[in-house]
Amino acid sequence: MQEDILRIEAVSPLGRLRSYRIANILLEFLISTSLFLAINGSLKIFFSETLYNMFALSAIIITFLITFSTYGLNKLTDLNEDTINLPERANTIKVLGQLFKYSVIFSYMLSIFLGFLVDISTLPVLFFPLILGTLYSLRLSRNVPRLKDIAGVKNITIALTWSVGSTFLPLVYLSETKIMQITLIFYLFFLKSYINSILFDVRDIKGDSDNGIRTIPVYLGIKKTRTFLLFLNTTFIPWLLTSYFQGFFSKYYSLLFFSVIYGYGYILHFCREGKKIGKSLDLLVDGEWIPIAFFALVISRTMHF
Repeated sequence: MQEDILRIEAVSPLGRLRSYRIANILLEFLISTSLFLAINGSLKIFFSETLYNMFALSAIIITFLITFSTYGLNKLTDLNEDTINLPERANTIKVLGQLFKYSVIFSYMLSIFLGFLVDISTLPVLFFPLILGTLYSLRLSRNVPRLKDIAGVKNITIALTWSVGSTFLPLVYLSETKIMQITLIFYLFFLKSYINSILFDVRDIKGDSDNGIRTIPVYLGIKKTRTFLLFLNTTFIPWLLTSYFQGFFSKYYSLLFFSVIYGYGYILHFCREGKKIGKSLDLLVDGEWIPIAFFALVISRTMHF
């Protein structure tokens, strides 16, 4: 009888509403604390490993920790802007308070420790996001602006942070690689991250404008930003052709092609005048790596057997 009551509640409108609220609270927590981003960063490094035809669990764990800590730092320094753009997110960070700060510090220290255990050559790759993250988030001098306050520079900083780790961390585990392969992988992660960071500026355009932060969308406007991003995404077409003729990533052409088409889709979807953007941006843009990593795993297993 009790099981029947629970089953009825689950399928009732009230039960569905309750489930939706729980899911929404969980999702808000994951996004606000950068855990969702850290998970997708781990999936990104996994996909990078598949492109290199290797697998290293330690690199995935290290990437999770370094992503959480780096973006956690940015969450702490961006509370003023987020109070305008993303009040729910800012409130979550304020509620967590010291616990979140200590988690960010502990995660970074643990990532460095694990990297040292793997190989000392991982340390330059791991210190790189901390250095850029500090310059990005903090004003070290009155005469030196934060990188995020310089139009265009913040997006390059974000893209470099992602692409350096995603491209070069797996190399620690490899004895031999080709320069062209490394270059192609670097370009993929750099440009994807660059495009995505600008899309997040589109969502934050009001708060950035009110705080005097001249991002690319603030400077160009929505229409010109959309044209610019569509052009950048189109450069993946010659990238795919180059990969094909060089004989790289042959198992994943269909998946890489899907990623390019997917990029066109979310650029057109979010770069619209008057478009109200919420958590859907995190889900569709950062979450892109969930299906890509899943199908990369399926393809690699299928090809293997």
